[in-house]
Amino acid sequence: MSDLLTIEGLRAGYGAVEVLRGVDLHMAPGELVALLGSNGAGKTTLNSVVSGLVPTWAGRVVFDGQDLTGAHYRRVVQAGLIQVPEGRKVFPNLSVLENLELGAFTRARARRAENLLRVFDTFPRLRERQSQLAGTMSGGEQQMLAIGRGLMAEPKLLILDEPSLGLSPLLVEEMFALIAQLRAGGLAVLLVEQNVGQSLEIADRAYVMENGSIRFSGTSAELLASDTLRQAYLGV
Repeated sequence: MSDLLTIEGLRAGYGAVEVLRGVDLHMAPGELVALLGSNGAGKTTLNSVVSGLVPTWAGRVVFDGQDLTGAHYRRVVQAGLIQVPEGRKVFPNLSVLENLELGAFTRARARRAENLLRVFDTFPRLRERQSQLAGTMSGGEQQMLAIGRGLMAEPKLLILDEPSLGLSPLLVEEMFALIAQLRAGGLAVLLVEQNVGQSLEIADRAYVMENGSIRFSGTSAELLASDTLRQAYLGV
């Protein structure tokens, strides 16, 4: 099976500071891959480069047969590579419905009504609160909204950047159950998380980043079976 996403030798940074130092990563269609690492490891920078938000210094990004190296973020979205950013980034002064509709602005606009029903089926609370201003919702509800907005674009690959950040333990459980449900429905998911244990429970494979480089790649079972890897990179 051909890879859905191939990242080879990716280098990038900010100003004169190199953050990504030759990152290699690949994903198959329908796969759930966890990208793990501490703060400052380069995970969010990798997401931003792949999404067309930060320039590529070297290397390449190929998605669904298209070379997206250095592509404008609009082209990345049109290709079906959708990111749900860290911190939710909802539009606080717009309603839930308006936030969701914006998710289909660049891609899947013709099927906006149909996809909206799917999102409401996945998140009944959003249906109940579709007229509410997004900024007045709880953190967990805003995370649902951010993911729902991403789903409105009919992603082929959904990047979730720290979706459990700031949520209560109960909501974290619900969030990981939702991610597993999305994967079971055939959606490829790149899960960028510091929550190691729960990420590995649902992921097919995992990558561990440290100082802008991939230090480990393999199955969740392989990672958990290595005392050295767990202690050195995961702190467990």
